[in-house]
Amino acid sequence: MRFLALHVDHFRSEITEKGRTRLIEPAEPKVSETGEALVLLVSVEKGDEPAPKEVAVKAAGEISTLASQLGVQTIVLHPFAHLFAELAAPPIAIEIMDQTRCTLSEKGYQVVRTPFGWFNTLEIKAKGHPLSRVARRIEAPEETAWG
Repeated sequence: MRFLALHVDHFRSEITEKGRTRLIEPAEPKVSETGEALVLLVSVEKGDEPAPKEVAVKAAGEISTLASQLGVQTIVLHPFAHLFAELAAPPIAIEIMDQTRCTLSEKGYQVVRTPFGWFNTLEIKAKGHPLSRVARRIEAPEETAWG
């Protein structure tokens, strides 16, 4: 998984039309909006497919650390395949994003996940400090060699 995290004063996403993927989640809600938050533009990658739960737990840990450093309680997970190559199959991407959302919710964060498979308009008012824009790559653990 790769993500670009933005510390924002405001975020709004409004669904405009179906994307190119064959898997389209219901467009509910059509509009997702929040005030101060940590917005993550998330891309789940093919290499994440063998260990979805492990990737989700690692991602939630990294996101939680960043949110804690920023003092942010609201996190937005927004599917965003446009920056990265070798995407995971859509069902796996949704599974990993949902598991990440659940893990973050269990840690006490308010988590918004925008629907998968849609084009949308985005309004983002990002802050301008050293941690206001952070990119991360979360990788599935490598298999242990026995022998």
